[in-house]
Amino acid sequence: MSYCLNPHCPNPQNSNDSNFCLTCGAKLLLRERYRAIRPIGHGGFGKTFLAVDEDKPSHPPAVIKQFFPQTQGTNNIEKAAELFHREAVRLDQLGKHPQIPELLAHFEQEGNLYLVQEYIDGSNLAEEIVRKNVFNETQIRQVLDDLLPVLHFMHHHQVIHRDIKPANIIRRQSNQTQSLFPHQTIGQLVLVDFGAAKVFNETQIPGTGTIIGSPEYIAPEQARGQAGFTSDIYSLGVTCLYLLTQISPFDLFDIHEDRWVWRDYLKGNSISPQLSRILDKMAASSPNKRYPTALAVIQDLHPQTIPATIRQSLAYAEPISTTPSPPPQPAKPQPAKPQPAKPQPSIQSPSPQRVSPSKTASSWRCIYTLTGHRNAVTAVAFSPDGKTLASGSQDQTIEIWWRNTGKRWYTLTGHRNWVTTIAFSPNGEMLASGSRDNTVEIWDMTKGKRWFTLIGHSDGVEKVAFSPNGEMLASGSRDNTIRLWDLVKAKQRLSLSGHTDRVYGVAFHPTQQWLVSGSRDKTIRFWDIHTGKELGQLKGHTDWVRDLAISPDGSILASASRDGMIKIWQLHNAQWALKRTLRAGDGDIFAIAFSPDGKTLVSGNQKGQVDIWQVETGTLLETISAHSQDILSVVFSDDDQQLLTGSYDRTVKLWEN
Repeated sequence: MSYCLNPHCPNPQNSNDSNFCLTCGAKLLLRERYRAIRPIGHGGFGKTFLAVDEDKPSHPPAVIKQFFPQTQGTNNIEKAAELFHREAVRLDQLGKHPQIPELLAHFEQEGNLYLVQEYIDGSNLAEEIVRKNVFNETQIRQVLDDLLPVLHFMHHHQVIHRDIKPANIIRRQSNQTQSLFPHQTIGQLVLVDFGAAKVFNETQIPGTGTIIGSPEYIAPEQARGQAGFTSDIYSLGVTCLYLLTQISPFDLFDIHEDRWVWRDYLKGNSISPQLSRILDKMAASSPNKRYPTALAVIQDLHPQTIPATIRQSLAYAEPISTTPSPPPQPAKPQPAKPQPAKPQPSIQSPSPQRVSPSKTASSWRCIYTLTGHRNAVTAVAFSPDGKTLASGSQDQTIEIWWRNTGKRWYTLTGHRNWVTTIAFSPNGEMLASGSRDNTVEIWDMTKGKRWFTLIGHSDGVEKVAFSPNGEMLASGSRDNTIRLWDLVKAKQRLSLSGHTDRVYGVAFHPTQQWLVSGSRDKTIRFWDIHTGKELGQLKGHTDWVRDLAISPDGSILASASRDGMIKIWQLHNAQWALKRTLRAGDGDIFAIAFSPDGKTLVSGNQKGQVDIWQVETGTLLETISAHSQDILSVVFSDDDQQLLTGSYDRTVKLWEN
C-alpha cells in the first residue's frame, strides 16, 4: 500500500504502484524515492510513517517524520518548527553512531517539512515490559551497558537528549550493521527521538530555558528549564527503576520523605547492593550528588575491567585515557623488516629531463565523462570487484557510479567540509573518506551507508590508505601527523609525529611492516607500523611532496612533487636508493599511480594532462590532454585496461586502453 501524506486527505490509502493520490491528487513519492506505507505514530509535532526507499534496489525500510504541529498560535508553531529542524541537525551530527538512527534526508515538499531516518526494526522497552513483565538485575545491567556509551558519545558532542524514557529505547530485532563490530548484535538497544535534544555549552551562564521532556522521567532541574548532561543520567536511572518495578516514577518517589522508595515495589526481585547504590546515585535529586559523566557510571559498574564490547562502543567518541587497555597479547613472530635507506646522492641517476613520447605509445580514449559534482573532484577509485567507481569532491559528497554504464548509482553524504581523499578496502566492503572537517568516515558499501567515524585529527585529512589485509587504515593530515587506526576496534592505534608540515601522501608497503609518508616539508619518511617509530627519511624534492605510490611488488617507490618532478626510488638490500628523476613539466603534480603489473606509472598535473611513464626506463610513453583544469586524482583499474581521472573541472573521466 502507498499512503498519502496530505494531512487533510480523507482517504489516504493507495495502491503500491500509484505515484499520485487517487483521492486528493497529492504526490506520493518524497524526493522521487521515499514512499510512505502506513502511519506508525503521532505526537505534538507531527506524524511518523513507515516507508520504503525506492531509489535502492533492495527497497530498504525507512521512517518518515512529517512536521504537523498540533499546537495553536504563531509562537507555538514557530517553536515546534525550530525543534523539528533541531532534531534533523542532531540526527545528522549523531547518526554516525550505530545506536542512534541515521538521518537520511531533511527537506520541504509541497509546503510540509520532512525528515527521513533509518528504520530500527524492533519494539521499545515500554512495549517490552508489558509483554515480558519486570526486568531483573542482569537485564538492567545490560540496559546500562548498552546505553551509557551512547550517552557518553552524545555528551562528547555537547548534546543532551532530554527525553530518555522506555518508549524512546528500541531493542533491535535485526542486525543492520555487522561484521566489524562483534558487540553489534541482535537485541542491542537504540536510542531514538531526538526532537527534544539540545546543544549544551558548559561555559554559558545558567538560566531558565525551555521545559521539555516526559514529566515522569525528567530531572528536577530540567523541569525548571536548566537541563545538563547529568539530566540524561537521571532519566536513564529512573527508566531503570520503572523497568524493575513497572510502577510510574511518580509513585516511586516519596515527596514527604524526599527519597526514592522503589525497593518497596520490587515484586520479589533481588537487586545487589552495588547496583542499588548505582541507581540511587544516578537518580539523585541534586545534580551535584549524581555521577558527573556516563563514563563514571560505567567505571562504577565495572570497577575491575571494562568489558571489551563497552570499550569498543566508547571508541565512537575520542579515545578515553581512563579506559583500561586490553590485556597484552603474546608477541607473534614477525618477518624481517626492510630498513629504509638514508638518502642517496642524486648523482646516481641521470639528470632529470622530459623525454619525448615513444612512437609505439599506446592510445587511451575517454569512454565516459561523469558529471554531477558541484565542485572540484578531489579523489577517484575503482571498487575491487570492478563493478563500480567512486569519486569524492569539494562539494562534500561521494558519488558511486556504475562502471559499465557511467551512470550515477547513489550519493554518500555526511562530511561537513571538502572530501579530499577516498579509498576502498581490499575486499570492497568498506570505503574510507577523509575530509577538511578533520574526520575519516568509514562507509559500509554492502549497504550504501555510513558505518562509523574516526575522530582524532586536529586539522583536515589529506590522504587515507588501507593496509593490504584491510585491518588498518592510515590517514595523513594537515596537522602534520599520520594516524594509524584499528578498524576491527574502530579506534586509533598510533599517532606518528615527525613531519614539520602537512602530510599529503601515505602508503603501506606490501609486507605490512612499515608505512611511507610524504609532506609539505619536502621529505619522505618511513615508519614502523607496530611501534610508530620513524625508521628513516628521504630528501631530494625542492618543494612539497604531493603524492606517493609503492609498486605492487614493493620494490619501487614513486614520489611526486610541486616542483614538477617525479622521483623513482629503488629498494635494494633493504635500503632505498634514488634510481632516476622524471621531469613532468612545470608546476604541481597532484597524483601518481602504478599499474597493477608495476611496469607503468601514471601522473596527473595542474595543466589537466595525464602522463604515462615506463617505469624501468623512465620513458614518457604518452601525454593525454585529459581535463580543462588540474587533475587531482588518477588510478588504474585492477585489470590494467582502464584509467580513472578526477579534476578541478568537476568531472570524472574513464579512459580505456
